[in-house]
Amino acid sequence: MSKKHEGGHHGDSHGKDGKGHGKHHREHTGHNGHTERTEKLAAERENARSEEFGGQEGAGYEPSISAPASNAGVELPAYHRGPVTFRGTQVPSSTTDQRLLATAPDADWVHQDPWRVLRIQSEFVEGFGALAEVGPAISVFGSARTQKDDPDYAKGEEVGRLLAKAGFAVITGGGPGQMEAANKGANEAGGVSIGLGIELPFEQHMNQYVNLGVNFRYFFVRKTMFVKYAQGFIVLPGGFGTFDELFEALTLVQTHKIEEFPIALVGVDYWKGLIDWISSTVVQKGMISPVDPKLVYQTDDPAEAVAYMDTRNRKLAKNQVESAKALEKAGSDGS
Repeated sequence: MSKKHEGGHHGDSHGKDGKGHGKHHREHTGHNGHTERTEKLAAERENARSEEFGGQEGAGYEPSISAPASNAGVELPAYHRGPVTFRGTQVPSSTTDQRLLATAPDADWVHQDPWRVLRIQSEFVEGFGALAEVGPAISVFGSARTQKDDPDYAKGEEVGRLLAKAGFAVITGGGPGQMEAANKGANEAGGVSIGLGIELPFEQHMNQYVNLGVNFRYFFVRKTMFVKYAQGFIVLPGGFGTFDELFEALTLVQTHKIEEFPIALVGVDYWKGLIDWISSTVVQKGMISPVDPKLVYQTDDPAEAVAYMDTRNRKLAKNQVESAKALEKAGSDGS
């Protein structure tokens, strides 16, 4: 646009009665207000997260930028973004997912998203390349907050050990708690112990029992790997992240977006309230089919959960072979 045109437009926007200028001023003020509200909400979330963990170091929370004034003689926590590690003043103030999902106040994102697509593509390529030859595997989910003296930690460790003994690789989120327990059990049993890490606003390092680790920027890429390379899910007690993985798997199976695979919940008492609500309220309201709750298997015994992975997979494989033969026979009869 020429300066002459810009000048004419600028003059027109004021108008004789000044209404154009007032409208422009209100829009500008509204944008600033939106920015201030966004920054305030972000600060409130940061404070709430800090309070949740008591503001103590080593409690599982690290602020986005936590470098001391001087780095001399101080061992700083590592922050991982894909294959890149940051420390000290180099730690970014936001994650890749936050920037991707942010509501942009202007149209600059038009010039950035094409590059994000290439980065997303590269993450898929890295994940596929790293996991393509792991063989049969089971994804194990559970809380990152489970302490080592919790009985659930011992169950997670037993799940990992038994899966490795049964010939399965173990895939977890690579973090602490139940993830660490499952990786530890698999590692110490001589199995393949896989961790799929994720960039988070607070520190969550890859646990020491992972012998094949991949770090991701984007949750949806990481979640694809959990499903694509697993022959089943074992779900230990956990929070929102665990619920997310569980319900995504159930949705994919229910809608036939993937072939059915076994899903086992370990901890009958922990999951009872959720399963009862699904089996009663959700079914009675017609939100799901009466058979859908049967997609999950419940047990308190890690050995039983692992045995279910094996027997159910064998049965599903047999069904697939029989279905293929039936289709082939129908085709030959029709010709």
